[in-house]
Parts: sequence; C-alpha cells; structure tokens
Amino acid sequence: MKTIAVSDLEPGQRFSQPVYIDDESLFVPEGLPVKERDIQRLRKWNIEQVYCEGEPISDDPQAAFNAFFLQAFNTPTQKEIISSYGSLREELLNLFGRIRGHEEIEQDVINSLVDRLIKLLEGHSNELIQYILYGMQGDTGEVENALNSAILSTLVGKKLQLSRHRILILCTAAIMHDVGMLRISPEIINKHGKLAPEEKRQIQTHPVHSYRILTKELGYSEDIGIAALQHQERWDGQGYPRRIARDQIRLEARIIAVADSFIAMVSNKPYRTSMIGYTAMRNLLSDNGTRFDPEVLKAFIQVLGIYPIGSIVLLSDSSVCRVVENRSEAPLKPRVKTIIDSEGREFIDDNGPEIDLARDKQVFIAKAVDANSLAAQHQSA
Repeated sequence: MKTIAVSDLEPGQRFSQPVYIDDESLFVPEGLPVKERDIQRLRKWNIEQVYCEGEPISDDPQAAFNAFFLQAFNTPTQKEIISSYGSLREELLNLFGRIRGHEEIEQDVINSLVDRLIKLLEGHSNELIQYILYGMQGDTGEVENALNSAILSTLVGKKLQLSRHRILILCTAAIMHDVGMLRISPEIINKHGKLAPEEKRQIQTHPVHSYRILTKELGYSEDIGIAALQHQERWDGQGYPRRIARDQIRLEARIIAVADSFIAMVSNKPYRTSMIGYTAMRNLLSDNGTRFDPEVLKAFIQVLGIYPIGSIVLLSDSSVCRVVENRSEAPLKPRVKTIIDSEGREFIDDNGPEIDLARDKQVFIAKAVDANSLAAQHQSA
C-alpha cells in the first residue's frame, strides 16, 4: 500500500480506495471525505501516516453527495443493481457514440440491452427507482437520462397493463427517444442562457432525427419510430414537431413524455440546478391537462408516489429519512428508513430503523430535503 503522511491530509479530501491506519483498522472508506476531527484524532494518537492503495479524488460536490448517501444503498441486492446499471450505462454510452459517428449498428445490440433492462426491473423496481433518485441526483448525461426515462416509462406501462409486446416497444422507444440529439451541435445542446430562434428550431428537429435513425438506420418498426417522434407533442396540441393532440399522440409517446419531463427536472442542466423528487412531482401534478395525458400522469404518480422512492425527507422530530415504499391509499405517509435520527446519530449500510408513517402517528413529514445540500452540510460537519 501507498503511505500517506498525516501532515498531508486535508479536511474534505477523498480517496478512490479505503484508507487504513494499519493492516486491520479502517480510517475512512473509499469516496468518503476526511473530516477535520478525524485528522485531529490521528494526531492525538501520535499516528504519523496512513495507508491506501487508491488515489486522491478531485473535489467534486456531486461525488461527495454520492459517497455520503450511497452508504445506505449498500446491501448485496443494491450493489448488484449499481453494477447492472453501470454495465447497461457503458453499453449505451458506446452505442450512442457509434450512432453519433453514423456507424452501422445491428438491432440485436439494442434489443439485448432492452431485454436486460426489463429483466432487471422484474423484482427490483423499487431499488432501481431509489438508485435513480437517491444515488444519481445531480449531474446526468444523455445516457443516464435515456436509461432512467426507459425505467420509469416501463414501470408506468406495466401499471397501465400493456402487453409484453407493447412494453418492448415502449422500453425501446424510451431508451432511444432522444438519439436525434446526437445529431445536434453540442454547442447548442449545452448552451448557457437563452437559445436563439434558429438554435431553438434545431433542437425541435431532434424527434424527427430520432424517428429517422430508428426507422431508416436501425430498421425498427413504425410503432417504435412514431413513439420517439411524438414524445415532445403535448396533450393540448401545442407541442412539436406536428402539433397533434390527445389520442392522436401514441400512448407510448405520452408515457415517455411524462417520464422524460420528470427525469429532466431531477437532473442538472447547464441552465439550472436539479429539483428534488417531491418538487418535480408537484410540478407534474400542476399540469392540469396541458402537457400530459391525465390518465398517464395518474399512473405515473401511482408508481412513484408524491414523495418518490429514494426521496430524502425531514420528519417532524428532526430526523432525516429516505422513502423506501409508497402506498397509493396513503401517498403522504410512506414507509421510510432513518439516515440520521432525531439525536443526530448517523446510520450506514442501510441499517437505520424503519418507520411506517401510516401507522406511527407520532411523526410526520415536515418537508422534502435537497439531498445535495444535506450532503454538503454533512461533509463540513
């Protein structure tokens, strides 16, 4: 192992591998920030060096958030979810790179990815929702947005009892709905500030590009191509590219529209920060039949809840908890798992006590918490 002088340690510093005091004594886990009190403790014990096989990690607030909150996303099943999601992400990243480069791609590559994503959702839907909203808040790119939209779209499709065939259409279209963006200039997509009229027009061509890529280059059916083409249409007919309304819009496209909008709200963009899940859900609820099909929106809320699974909430006794289960009959009273209790004790490895707010009448949700801000407070504590 590499030797690190205690005198070189700084508060907030993080490492890619665990740091040890000796062969058996852990100083700080991988990814977690070193605290000032930890350094003072080493000095008090007259320890002059620690050991680590990894490297220092750059000071990234989002990484600090993930390191803190993923302590509680640490069961074997949850670790498998992270690994499986990471594998799908890497494959899709490669696939999107090839599409951007106009390379020839076999349908089987995409079909295999869709099949594995649907299989992952079977029995692990709650864990995947938690990972999307709890382990991935903040910066996400085109690949994560595609996967996350597909996950939520597929769950809504199942809630609406779509057939297996239509679920495959929905999931494929959801993963690929924004591939047209790969043919738009990155300078326009990542631009800070207001788009010029011509830049806005180019952005609004992306569903057409998606349709052409899916049907002309990849050889998919019209069912999948149309679902991608119509995902920016609105329930009131004010969307694009064709300004069609209501049932003229394919159901799969109406589902993708809701999922895509929600994922966009909980992800950082060049022009704004991300919303917390509760605020994003409230925004959807205020739609009033303008952008979204009310029945699809109803199913979406039933899948995620008012406080989506993975949301961080502050209870009336000042404890901080993570939502782990919602009930459609009691949307304001989910089951939660404690991260920090009312006395300030932290729970790691997902071992905090659970509270069923539908049964425990002593406490209630005071407000949803911006998890990134909470992580920053924890880092400086």
